[in-house]
Amino acid sequence: MKIEQISIVVPCFNEELALPFFYAALEETRKNLKQADIEYIFIDDGSKDQTLNILKKFAAQDTKRVHYLSFSRNFGKEAALIAGLQYATGDYIAVMDADLQDPPELLPEMLELLRTKEYDCIGTRRITRNGEPPIRSFFANCFYRLMNRISDTEFVDGARDYRLMTRRMVKAVLSLDEVNRFSKGIFSWVGFETYYLPYENKERVAGKTSWSFWGLFNYSLEAIINFSEFPLTFASFIGLFSFLAAIFFLLFIVVRALIFGDPTAGWPSLVTIMLAVGGLQLFCLGIVGKYLGKTYLETKRRPLYILKETDQTEKEKK
Repeated sequence: MKIEQISIVVPCFNEELALPFFYAALEETRKNLKQADIEYIFIDDGSKDQTLNILKKFAAQDTKRVHYLSFSRNFGKEAALIAGLQYATGDYIAVMDADLQDPPELLPEMLELLRTKEYDCIGTRRITRNGEPPIRSFFANCFYRLMNRISDTEFVDGARDYRLMTRRMVKAVLSLDEVNRFSKGIFSWVGFETYYLPYENKERVAGKTSWSFWGLFNYSLEAIINFSEFPLTFASFIGLFSFLAAIFFLLFIVVRALIFGDPTAGWPSLVTIMLAVGGLQLFCLGIVGKYLGKTYLETKRRPLYILKETDQTEKEKK
């Protein structure tokens, strides 16, 4: 029987403390895989610590299975993901974080489901958020509820980037060459049958997360802009509401003047109205500008990442 290969795509940013634990856990999991072997694709996303040196050490110890890509600077997780998918050569491709919040022990079950069921992707989703700050959990839940209301693309609450995909699904993901990427949405948008394995939340094995609250907030804005036109519709409704409100108050002023005369109006109310209307206009312009800015970035066609060094050649890139 053919030995199938699983490519494990692992974005890394300052993960020197977690990487030894991650690699040891995956090597232990590899022993439980039936008729399958692992190929590691580590992506160093401009780390400032010893991450790259550790990856080089792994590659030197196992030149057959371990490969690394190193960016010239920090391009972000989305760029690291697309780079890993491009260089992966396996029959199946998995995406995992290096902090062991994505349980490696689920991998054999995920592989078996892909082999025996009519699925192209086995994803994972957290059914609890134990160990996560309550405020972050609250806003995460709000985000998923909001996205499923304003977008045609399904967003599964608690879904992780951790998933195992068939080669044909990965090809579909790679066919989307947009610069502004939100992988959770892209994985859902391309379609294909997906099953989500539930699991209890796990905390990082070592190190600190590079995601701040502000970073997650900006990331959520990327999702809203990339997968929904609702903000533009909302801005249009604000403009329409402001226009109707102005007509109403104009009629009110005319009727009041006809009945009670035309008393001298005070300047504070005028200034308040001007500031309110001006604020609404700037708010709506900001929404339109955000979409326009994304369009501008797409037209530049800049590469998603620049490689500084790698143990692989361009010929191996898929």
